[in-house]
Amino acid sequence: MVLPRQGSYETLYRQFRWDVPEYYNIGIDICDKWAADPGRLALIYESRGGQVSRYTFAQIQRLSNQVANLLTEQGVQRGERVAILLPQAPETAFAHVATYKAGAIAVPLFTLFGIDALQYRLADSAVKILITDAASAAKIASVRDQLPELRKVYCIDEPIERCEAFHPALARCSEQFESVMTRADDPALIIYTSGTTGKPKGALHAQRSLLGHLPGVEMSHDLLPHPGDLMWTPADWAWIGGLMDVLMPAWHHGLPVLAHRFEKFDPEAAFAMMARHDVRNAFIPPTALKMMRAVAHPEQRWNFALRSLASGGESLGAELLEWGRETFSVTINEFYGQTECNMVLSSCAHLFPAMPGAIGKAAPGHDVRIVDDAGLAMQDGQIGNIAVRRPDPVMFLGYWNNEQATRDKYVGDWLLTGDTGMSHPGGYIRFVGRNDDVITSAGYRIGPGPIEDCLLAHPAVQLAAVVGVPDAQRTEIVKAFIVLKPGFSGTASLVRELQEHVKVRLAAHEYPREVTFVDSLPMTTTGKIIRRELRALR
Repeated sequence: MVLPRQGSYETLYRQFRWDVPEYYNIGIDICDKWAADPGRLALIYESRGGQVSRYTFAQIQRLSNQVANLLTEQGVQRGERVAILLPQAPETAFAHVATYKAGAIAVPLFTLFGIDALQYRLADSAVKILITDAASAAKIASVRDQLPELRKVYCIDEPIERCEAFHPALARCSEQFESVMTRADDPALIIYTSGTTGKPKGALHAQRSLLGHLPGVEMSHDLLPHPGDLMWTPADWAWIGGLMDVLMPAWHHGLPVLAHRFEKFDPEAAFAMMARHDVRNAFIPPTALKMMRAVAHPEQRWNFALRSLASGGESLGAELLEWGRETFSVTINEFYGQTECNMVLSSCAHLFPAMPGAIGKAAPGHDVRIVDDAGLAMQDGQIGNIAVRRPDPVMFLGYWNNEQATRDKYVGDWLLTGDTGMSHPGGYIRFVGRNDDVITSAGYRIGPGPIEDCLLAHPAVQLAAVVGVPDAQRTEIVKAFIVLKPGFSGTASLVRELQEHVKVRLAAHEYPREVTFVDSLPMTTTGKIIRRELRALR
């Protein structure tokens, strides 16, 4: 599925039609269809020590077939769950391919999760097989007896107690495997929400979900694929952004992916790696971009081959967009989605100019509107719910073992994302904030995003987060939490300067009446600000 290169956005959107076959399997699509070309590059893996390994699609096919045979040998049935608790690594990639080929359901898990978080997800999804590394296997060992459904733990590193060594087990398995013929609507993947609004829920996705991602991915990378494209993201493949916005779409198009695990994101190392491997297409979350923006004159220190740069998860604002043009000579394409319904909005510099503060427009094939709580469409300029109409191939099947939460997600045929926004003429949609993030002050509804963008434009500000805190007179007032750049001090005069900065550039009613300087901001593992923790600090 490739969007046409010619024509206006309006023409592409109007003429687009989904072509979802009755039978479809992600593993066959992203691997086996390319494996006939023995030299076609699939993966470049750079280890922490700097060693570089390359894998072709033919190699990924053989390795994934061995894993699929191993799963079958262990009695994994169609629809049973296989957890993959690994960082960006070759084993992560071919374990996913194998799980889909076997007709099982992959459960990607983040390596930085604590013991309680892992136990909850493994128990909730009743995982049968876990593929992990030594560090994470040690965490699981302490709760293994509380996971009766977990039959086997495979460790890709040295063998440890109650785990079987992964690679020796693979060596015993055949490189031939007949993939399960799955329907497009069969379940393939459970990705747990990051828990910003309560206990994490398992979003169950169908095989077709990858096809549903493609228009938004292609838009956000200025009509991917082009000859020579090579994709990279620092986002972990345990999250929908790393897995379904980069790895899987790239392999659908037969493009190579660069993999590397940062112990802790290092902006200078990221610049150097992008230049070293001639990365052409990158998805970099806003938090990482803000860290990279603090590096002085990267365009003078490294030579980049970047053709497209996409970002999503938090609004960027005009300052970051301009920095992207100066640094990489590309316009950062913002996109929007969530674990349950991803990549439904995107910018695309090739098709239309970016509007600072706006996410973009609906990707072809997706009907995205601003609606009220009853599901009725709202006019341009009115704040309401960002909603997506069903049916939609990218939309989740439902929450795992939680029918009530699934029903609560919809109003009629509209999936309510839980985010607020407003539409603008021309089809642009602006992200305002999560429903519980919108600040009500003296009758005004204020979104944190524009204020944070404005604060980031100040030379003293490294990171900024804005919340509403109770106020007897105004219901709520705007409070800002600021991480300063090195060399700046959180003085009373700087507070006044920041307040005036917002007053002049935004509006008098939106300036932060309270400012607190902090060393760091609480964030989810996907880099989103946890505003409820900031509100609790008062």
